Amino acid sequence: MNTELEFNLDLIKKYDKAGPRYTSYPTAVVFNEEFTAENYIEQARRSNETNKGQPISLYFHIPFCDTLCFFCACNKIATKKRDKADLYLDYLEKEMAMVSALYDKDRVVEQMHFGGGTPTFLTDSQFERMWELIKTYFPIINTEKRDYSIEIDPRSVTRESMQKLAGYGFNRFSLGVQDVNPKVQKAVNRIQPTEMTAEIIQACRDVNALSVSVDLIYGLPFQTLESFAQTVDAVIEMSPDRLSVFNYAHLPHLFSPQKRINEEDLPPAEEKLAILQMTIEKLNHAGYVYIGMDHFAKPDDELAIAQQNGSLQRNFQGYTTHAELDLVALGVSSISSVNHSFSQNVKSLEQYYAILDNDKLPVYRGYLLNDDDLLRKKVIQDIACQFELDFKKIEDKFDIEFESYFAKELDDLKDMQKDDLLQFNNNGFTVSPAGRILVRHICMVFDIYLRKQSEQRFSKVI
Repeated sequence: MNTELEFNLDLIKKYDKAGPRYTSYPTAVVFNEEFTAENYIEQARRSNETNKGQPISLYFHIPFCDTLCFFCACNKIATKKRDKADLYLDYLEKEMAMVSALYDKDRVVEQMHFGGGTPTFLTDSQFERMWELIKTYFPIINTEKRDYSIEIDPRSVTRESMQKLAGYGFNRFSLGVQDVNPKVQKAVNRIQPTEMTAEIIQACRDVNALSVSVDLIYGLPFQTLESFAQTVDAVIEMSPDRLSVFNYAHLPHLFSPQKRINEEDLPPAEEKLAILQMTIEKLNHAGYVYIGMDHFAKPDDELAIAQQNGSLQRNFQGYTTHAELDLVALGVSSISSVNHSFSQNVKSLEQYYAILDNDKLPVYRGYLLNDDDLLRKKVIQDIACQFELDFKKIEDKFDIEFESYFAKELDDLKDMQKDDLLQFNNNGFTVSPAGRILVRHICMVFDIYLRKQSEQRFSKVI
């Protein structure tokens, strides 16, 4: 596959509209409360029948943070009281007991991810307790197929704690950095010296991590082209295997911590675009491959290899090589993907605890995919992950005639074809180097639910 990426400012300005990141299709905005815990239980039962013996992927949401980052849009609870996690683990154990009973015991945990919040908020004893619970209720593995990842805050870990995490079985680590400039860090309430980050990245390597990923955010207060160039240079020097470079979406009406960010301190749109262009050029020059939708990786990283051989996928953790597995998610607000269905837990601790006290699963909404959803999900995934779409493969898999089924979509793509975002061929189309940075917008053409949407529910593509 050609991995070339072209930054075309005029096209970006033309197509920079709000849209989903497609970690799922349909996206969470279509989830509804008609889908209940009983529906989830039924889908788990069917999964055991149709996916007999297939491994599963586990996700655990740890909602606590020691400090509140003002830019954050995640479901979290900022507290200094570590004992709050003790009660949370009590209820997480209740959920583990109920959920694990739904899945056949020969379905081993091939992939696992801890997200937050801040998973490393847990003390050593709390983490040890949680790991013992996981081993009690789920068949974890210790083979080369193990893909266990965790989000870590460099401010909350040490070399010794990294060794403990590796001892539990974690072999992939994701670090939030966002920006190394002290003025920017102060404005978003995340003071994190560069030396600290570099030391923890080295600690990840010292425990033979399969990959180390770093998150950056452009568009934060007081960022300039020059200051963010220093951030990118510093991170390249640390040489992570993967990088995510996210656009900061200032939505204080939706995420209250963002009210502490002064809008007048944010870089203007032109500066943001210049920052993005510079970042792409520096990462390309350093040898990183653009995976898609804000993600970069070294050419020898598993994600880059998967993109080359056509096996790259997406799920709620972003780009992955395990999206075909049922994703069993536990903890407050977590989202499962089981047997062509999505189910989400309640978002508040109070509700989570109260429902589990009644010996019920804390699922409050979800969605069961229909045949059209499954078809469009495959189309969107191929575009987002492989930057191409083979009509014949889709026709063979879903028994349709592509050009008639997607007549409106193909008509909508004509302007993008004229702008050279994509090129049609005998098999289908490929996304051009100029179109890759706007691949979300190409995917949106095949999202039937966007046509019915009356209000903006997503951040801008760029």
